[in-house]
Amino acid sequence: MTNNHRPISELLAHRPPMVLIDELIAFDSDSAHCQVTITPDSAFYQRDINGVQSYIGSEYMAQSIAAYAGAHDCQHQRGVKIGFLLGSRKIRCLKPVFKLGSTLDIYVTQVVQDESGLSVFDCAIECDNERYLEAKINVFQPADPMKFIKENQ
Repeated sequence: MTNNHRPISELLAHRPPMVLIDELIAFDSDSAHCQVTITPDSAFYQRDINGVQSYIGSEYMAQSIAAYAGAHDCQHQRGVKIGFLLGSRKIRCLKPVFKLGSTLDIYVTQVVQDESGLSVFDCAIECDNERYLEAKINVFQPADPMKFIKENQ
């Protein structure tokens, strides 16, 4: 895996406050490892549960996929493009809450990539080597995202 040396803001089309992950740790041709630490300032933090509901993990996974794509775009001197989260399947939630102070390791591995821009990723979130969440995430990154948006309004 290649270590990443770019800030997450350079790899994602998202802008604050919707940048939910902290860092792309490493990536290779078909996978990536990202991290986020849960703080009181984390988007979707809930004081009453002292953390973030684990279903938000699907968005952490989607942004990790976006960071993977953005890192490859930057590596090949291309602009970072937007993509679309189409859905998730086979979600298995093993913990209900990502607790305050937890550093989550998010792993994404591409298992299918279609010429159209459709991809499927196996994803997992772990904390201290314990599995918290796993899912298959379906994403779509068209060749011309703005044209795609205009045509599908």
